[in-house]
Amino acid sequence: MAVARRPRWLRPQGSGFAVALLVSVIAGGTAGYALIEGWSAWDAFYMTVITVTTVGYREVHDLSRAGQVFTVVLLFFGVGAALYTFTLLATAVVEGGLPRRLQRRRHSRMLEAIKDHFIICGYGRIGGIVAKQFLRQAVPMVIIERNPDRVQAALDDGLLAIEADASREDVLKRAGIARARGLIAAVGTDAENVYTVLSARVLRPDLFIIGRAETEEATIKLTRAGADRVISPYQIGAVQIAQTALRPAVVDFVELATGSGNLELAMEEIGVAAGAPLAGRTLVDANLRQRFGVIVVAIQRADRRMEFNPAPDAAIHAGDKLVVLGRPESLKQLEAEASAR
Repeated sequence: MAVARRPRWLRPQGSGFAVALLVSVIAGGTAGYALIEGWSAWDAFYMTVITVTTVGYREVHDLSRAGQVFTVVLLFFGVGAALYTFTLLATAVVEGGLPRRLQRRRHSRMLEAIKDHFIICGYGRIGGIVAKQFLRQAVPMVIIERNPDRVQAALDDGLLAIEADASREDVLKRAGIARARGLIAAVGTDAENVYTVLSARVLRPDLFIIGRAETEEATIKLTRAGADRVISPYQIGAVQIAQTALRPAVVDFVELATGSGNLELAMEEIGVAAGAPLAGRTLVDANLRQRFGVIVVAIQRADRRMEFNPAPDAAIHAGDKLVVLGRPESLKQLEAEASAR
């Protein structure tokens, strides 16, 4: 069934014309009283306003016959213009025109101010889960999605979202890619993900980029396009099922250690900054187990080489990442020790 559309002159977009019309009527009324009755500008303006708004106060001065005729004409035109203008302005507010404009301005200011955030391209099943994990850990993010329903869902979840094509460079710039911490390409198809990764890599050669792939061929193309990591949800899901079947206790432990909702135990990676107290020391010298109550599971070197279960005399260098297991408060203390001073 066709939906009846409101006439153009009753739509909120015509509110600018309505305001101009009302201002013109008031200006004309002021000029008319001043010319016909010889009143001052203020008296003429005041008489025009109380006439147009039908307030009903007494006349400023006694009117001549010509002034009375002019008042009748002004009532017909002025009251109609006032009702038309006030109706459109009220419609614009009720239908969300003004709140939406204010929300868009606030949205733009937040996009300009956000930094050290992740850009999530796509708010489907994968992107939505990633966003919820980031939200639980208070990680700032910006969503880029072409589907308006999904964009609205992201906004309803309290997220910053842009309705646009994530592969466009101007969209990535609007999302603050110059200040971003990383980008996750999880849009609908492998081809879109490849273009998104390629555009992001051109804009930010140093950006950490994760791409989602559905096929082996897409994995190769995403890597060539510049993705630092390529994740296949199907492969990870299959491996998880197999590991759960063969080693359920191990899987339970990993989920416990990596789950953001766990308050007793957490596994985290902590980068060692240049000039930090830990830089240049060995594990035994740093005495992390006794001082912080954490276990160093592995050390990822600056060249991305991973040393599992490192020896006590393993050196800690600036640029390394310590994969540690411990209580959240202990990990925060260790993170402070690994920061530059």
